[in-house]
Amino acid sequence: MSPTSARAAGRHANPLPVPALTAPSKPKRIVTVERLLPSGLRVVVVRRTSVPMVEVRLRLPFLSAKPHHLARSTLLSETILTGTERRDRTGLAIALQELGGDLSIGLDADRLLLSGSALSTKLVSLLGVIGEVLESATYPKSEFTGERARLVDRVTLARSQPGVIANEALAQRMAPGHPYGSSLPEAGEIEQSSAPQVRKLHADLVRPDGAVLVIVGDVVPARALDAAERVLSGWTGEQAKHKVAEPPSLEQGPLQIIDRPGSVQTSLRFGGAALRRDDERYPALQLANLAFGGLFSSRWVENIREDKGYTYSPRSALDHATLRSAFLASADVATEVTAPAVLETLYELGKISTLPISSTELELIRQYAIGTMALSISTQAGLASTLVGLLGAGLDVEWLSTHRQRLTAVTIDEIAAVSAEFLSPRALVGIAVGDAEQIAPSLRRILDVDVRAVTTTG
Repeated sequence: MSPTSARAAGRHANPLPVPALTAPSKPKRIVTVERLLPSGLRVVVVRRTSVPMVEVRLRLPFLSAKPHHLARSTLLSETILTGTERRDRTGLAIALQELGGDLSIGLDADRLLLSGSALSTKLVSLLGVIGEVLESATYPKSEFTGERARLVDRVTLARSQPGVIANEALAQRMAPGHPYGSSLPEAGEIEQSSAPQVRKLHADLVRPDGAVLVIVGDVVPARALDAAERVLSGWTGEQAKHKVAEPPSLEQGPLQIIDRPGSVQTSLRFGGAALRRDDERYPALQLANLAFGGLFSSRWVENIREDKGYTYSPRSALDHATLRSAFLASADVATEVTAPAVLETLYELGKISTLPISSTELELIRQYAIGTMALSISTQAGLASTLVGLLGAGLDVEWLSTHRQRLTAVTIDEIAAVSAEFLSPRALVGIAVGDAEQIAPSLRRILDVDVRAVTTTG
């Protein structure tokens, strides 16, 4: 018996007693105060006095299908804090340090996100720095050139990693020709992008109309709203209209093998359609995902990690974008166990999509979902990030309380129905990045495969 089998046998032979689940406490109602400014900026404030800090999140819609948008938007996110008309990079950093806080930039296909924090008494000053960046970021050539070169190096390195190759291949397969089809710009497009082009992108899209500003902290809401309106009054203008079509429907097909000769492991990725968070069946799908692979004690993790020892960190998740939601599953396995790992994955998908889960399992995943949602909004930073994500998706703060109620009401039959529709092997597409010569023969005994070479553009 192998060490892994021995551990598994011992674990199941003498299981440790598990304390009974307790009823989750009723969450406190989140009170928001908001105002739509004349510029079109929506400002939402929540008073949280747990610590004398304030968290600020500003979400700007940034979805575009224009050529080179991904390269230029990535460069914008990397260089927007390198200087303004008043201060250089160092001056901005010093100003933020004096506030006892920081300011960072996040980017995905849908949005540009400015995340800031400071002592609550410094909210006006923090908004002033943010407004300065929004209104007068200069993208100085001396800074821009160096950041562009560093970004090219990072992207080139990232595109050589098997996990990145797998993620990009799955994204392209799920949304070919769409902005959602890649999260990583091409190195060549980055090199061809200039500071004036990024300034033009800033002028087109870094605008308040349609943006959402969330302020959470030890503040008086009415004063915070007044401060935001006063300090950001000079930031005006509408975004340039960039209409983007919805992603194409998922096309079924064989498991796609991306050949990476000599690789000692295989990066497996599976993806399919999912329900949006405002869909009445979404709570059931959320619980179905948790049962399959969304938490450490889930079925897939128990199977290919704990029992078989094929991988260290398999995981499935529901990913939400503005124009679509998706089910995603990932695992990295040793080359020699690629086919067995795929077989067990298909087994677990087939099982959950054809057989109902138990009532004990339902209560476990239900309380996990309710508990993690409560934890995600227990801090100022967590609440600010959660709220800006919901508001940017067209939801509101009431979704948090109603979603908890809907999770409580989900039945086994509802989970079975969404599992059959969205978690069936036939509903998903797959990618395997690894040594095709080693893994393709055994995989062909299980399912259809399509072998392709790694493409390294840029």
